[in-house]
Amino acid sequence: MTTNTSDGIEPDAEGTEAADQVFEEIDNRRSLTGVALVAVALVGIAFSAYQLWLGARGFVFEFTIPGLTTVRLGSLSSLQVRAIHVNFALVMAFLLFPGSTGNGAITGRLAALPSIARDRFGDSPVTRAAEGIRRGIWWLFVDEESTRIAPSDLALVLLSTFPTAYYLTQYDEITDIIRVRGLAGAGTLGEVVPWLSAAEVGFLAEYSLAYLMGVLAILLVLEATRRALGLLLTLLVSLFLLYAKYGYLLPRDLPVAQTFATSELRWNQIVQNLWYTVEGILGVPVGVSVRFIYIFILFGAFLEMSGAGKWFIDLAYSITGTRKGGPAKASVVASGFMGMLSGSSVANTVTTGALTIPLMKRSGYSPEFSGAVESSVSSGGQILPPVMGAAAFLIVEYTGTPFRDVVIAATLPAIAFFFGMWVMVHFEAAKHGIGGLSRSDLLDLGPHMRRGWFYLVPLGLLLYYLVIARLSVGRAGWLTIIATVALISMVAAYNERTGPYLVGAVAAGYALFAISLASLGVTPIELAYGADAAEYGVTGALGEALSSLPTIITAISVAFLLADPRGDAPLLDLDDDVVDAATWFDDRTGFEVASSRAGQFGSFVLKAMDSGAKTATIVVVAVAAAGIIPGVIGITGLGGSLRALIISVSGGSLVLLLILAGLAAVIVGMGMPTTVMYIIIVVLLGPVLPEFGIAILAVHLFVLYLGLMADVTPPVMVAAYAAAGIAKSDPFETGKQAFLLSLNKILVPFAFVFSPGILLLRTTDGQGSILTGADVSDLGFFLPEVVAPVVAVFAGVYALGVAIIGYYHTDVRAGARVSLIAAAVLLSVPGMVLLPASAAFGLVGIDVALYSVTNELVARGVGGALLVVGLVRNRRRAGGEEGDDAGSDRRERPDSQTAASQ
Repeated sequence: MTTNTSDGIEPDAEGTEAADQVFEEIDNRRSLTGVALVAVALVGIAFSAYQLWLGARGFVFEFTIPGLTTVRLGSLSSLQVRAIHVNFALVMAFLLFPGSTGNGAITGRLAALPSIARDRFGDSPVTRAAEGIRRGIWWLFVDEESTRIAPSDLALVLLSTFPTAYYLTQYDEITDIIRVRGLAGAGTLGEVVPWLSAAEVGFLAEYSLAYLMGVLAILLVLEATRRALGLLLTLLVSLFLLYAKYGYLLPRDLPVAQTFATSELRWNQIVQNLWYTVEGILGVPVGVSVRFIYIFILFGAFLEMSGAGKWFIDLAYSITGTRKGGPAKASVVASGFMGMLSGSSVANTVTTGALTIPLMKRSGYSPEFSGAVESSVSSGGQILPPVMGAAAFLIVEYTGTPFRDVVIAATLPAIAFFFGMWVMVHFEAAKHGIGGLSRSDLLDLGPHMRRGWFYLVPLGLLLYYLVIARLSVGRAGWLTIIATVALISMVAAYNERTGPYLVGAVAAGYALFAISLASLGVTPIELAYGADAAEYGVTGALGEALSSLPTIITAISVAFLLADPRGDAPLLDLDDDVVDAATWFDDRTGFEVASSRAGQFGSFVLKAMDSGAKTATIVVVAVAAAGIIPGVIGITGLGGSLRALIISVSGGSLVLLLILAGLAAVIVGMGMPTTVMYIIIVVLLGPVLPEFGIAILAVHLFVLYLGLMADVTPPVMVAAYAAAGIAKSDPFETGKQAFLLSLNKILVPFAFVFSPGILLLRTTDGQGSILTGADVSDLGFFLPEVVAPVVAVFAGVYALGVAIIGYYHTDVRAGARVSLIAAAVLLSVPGMVLLPASAAFGLVGIDVALYSVTNELVARGVGGALLVVGLVRNRRRAGGEEGDDAGSDRRERPDSQTAASQ
């Protein structure tokens, strides 16, 4: 792992070493070198190139040779595209993750065979045979040091191409025969591939080729899941598979078992549903990965490799570093941004924690608190717009909500969470008298902004494409990536000598495009490709030429780079991983890529594509495996039974149902990727919550927030364990503090479920829509149902922060803490009090509906009063204690003066 650094704040050697050690412990990927490293990188680059083509051109694979012809490779269906997508992820998983390191139960017993044979038979042929068997198995399957690709891995890579090849070559059989007659009607190996008819023996002759390919695909997904994501998820998915086949054996005369009993299914029915329809592995989650998730992971990789990550970290320190508790406040800002890019709580904790945790410790925060802050804010990056994490794109698909609306709805809750973190680190600093860093240790804000302001452009463009231009998510991601590449190409080509010429050339290129559009109706590039002309006015030509500006900038900048590859590039500050990759290449080939700005730009593009593929591999494998779960629920009819069971258990109580849903999200999320947790909980609980009149977008964001709590909830708390390793703190204590600091991730989602105005939604008959101008002008709605809840939730977060830290000008007493927690609940979620109160009155025969907008306002007012009273009392008590201390000093002073005179 390479830690981002800068000229402003440098991580100490201890922090970097600890981060590297933690990263090695939590990341089970191979450390490849030589040909294997290059091969994996090439596969990753091909994976990213495939997704970029889909983002740019769709499912049609053709290209035009100007003046000659158009080469058409083919047009793919949605299922074929998804199968290739999964195939790439499987290949990457088998190459990146070892199947065995020799530490498992089976390999452990095999490793002991030679010594057992030697003890019994001495140096005999039996012993030598045992040693040979052991060496052969190790060579075929085991990668003890995680440094080599074993032959079995290559075999799996080859096998993974077979189901996809069947999809590509026999799609007519899938659509015309399998979907009508089932897998039993499909052809056998010899019928589909006549020249392989001789191989039809045993099960190859008994089952159809389509069935065998489906079984192989499912097994390969399970194996890739075991390697990349661990045994827990593999066992869970396997359990669902077994349930699909054997659920009919559950007794129907037992109350709970009868809920889960199913009708008997054949294996070919299950396999067909899971591999040849959009209900299983190639279902909604993988479809979202193809269209949205991968392109945004790739955007994050391009932005991070461009150096934006370390620039934003330094920006956070420049703005907040000198304040009280500055290092922790900078961690809140920087880790939120980096978590948004990485989409992984653990990866963000390790990457930014190498810098932030040692600085927090050095400034006076305890090791446990330092680790808790970093892990808590890192896990919150996935809820921070505009990028958010992979689960946000699943929300788009499952709810049918435009990503623009998801971004708008998620903004205020995310700000509320990070505001709460800011409050807590501030009062922790005040409690222990922790100051900020010296200004001399930080970069000056003005020069830093001038040096890297352009890193803000991609994020601004992304927001423009999504919110204002209202482009599709995939199209917005593609255009933003192109803009990022153009931006970095211009940064690489720019210096004091070439700057005026570069800017002039770009302006001339833009003018040429605009004139060509206005006069000929096509751009110069379209003219070369023989595109049809269109009519543009002057304004239309200028606007249309603007869309070609990234292409113009990239082409001209690359020309400048090629003309002067070794010129200086004062603004180019790529990520350390890019420089390290270029240096590694130079050391082994004798080239001088790392010292050439043209080489650095090329390394940036390729490294970003490689890094994006490696990050996406885990996500794609996760969503492919998780797709089996809704597939099984659909084919067995379990969904309806679960819905009835959940409503029965909750007793029709919304409060109890939300608590159960939150607990389920936290429990399922322990040790699971966020995407998997989200899919499971939404499939199980998603259809139930909207029946209570809750906006569907609020339901899905609620699940996401609560699921992220699992990363910092004992005993699993993977992000907290990673932070504890860097902080060298007690893991359980770090996790406990991280859980307390993250309680806003519980308070805020409960708040916006009851008050969708916090999400800037207006709910009518359970359907929520983003506020319009008419909604804002309707003051009877806007003030009590939007403004009041938003102000109240921020006040509630503040109250909860003070209660958790236990300090406001002086230590907060136990009773006052309880009062502040009550204030936080009344301010943020009065419904959690009003609904149970109504139910309690109902138990004694009093039918009263306390949950109303008016009573909510009253409850919020009571909560606000409790907050103000608690803070004022604590401040007065602090003033009294200071007065007592001053009086004590005055009383002691005469005695000391008398003693001095004597």
